[in-house]
Amino acid sequence: MTVASQIKKTLATLKGNQGTLRLYALQTRDKESKLVYNETLEATAQIISDLEERIKVLEYQEPQYKGN
Repeated sequence: MTVASQIKKTLATLKGNQGTLRLYALQTRDKESKLVYNETLEATAQIISDLEERIKVLEYQEPQYKGN
């Protein structure tokens, strides 16, 4: 498995986790829990953004990985 495919797999997993966190944040009534979920959502959003930028760099440097 290439680095690019590993990063893309990680990105897909993180996006799935982010969706689950959003669901939990909407369902909870506990304010402290909601705060923790929202903080975690912000952190995962930043990580997702960083990984998407890394994928762009990898695809630019190694065009054969584009779209895989």
